[in-house]
Amino acid sequence: MPRIAGVDIPEKKKIRYALRYIYGIGPHHSDEILEKAGIDPDRKANELNDQEVSQIATIIDSDYIVEGGLRRQHSQHISRLREIRSYRGERHRRGLPVRGQRTRCNARTRKGKKKTVAGKKGVKG
Repeated sequence: MPRIAGVDIPEKKKIRYALRYIYGIGPHHSDEILEKAGIDPDRKANELNDQEVSQIATIIDSDYIVEGGLRRQHSQHISRLREIRSYRGERHRRGLPVRGQRTRCNARTRKGKKKTVAGKKGVKG
């Protein structure tokens, strides 16, 4: 199994799709990397020789922020928003949707499981 940027990529898939298993590389970057390396995007990952794999790894290391570095950068951006007490930072802190989505009936992914609030059963008198 080829290992690029510290990630095992699937060898039975075409290299243009296999590179997307690296955090921070999507369809556009994947095609861009293969174009710079001069590798046919339709070749399978296991068909690449060691030189081509190292060439891809070199391009990724020099031009892109991926994996741990990108995750760290992302969390730093969020913590900065929290520190400056911006609206987006407050939404992150409370675990609510950040980009203006409604919360009245949806947003279960951000809010978590339903928390039932005890209400009045019936008022007598």
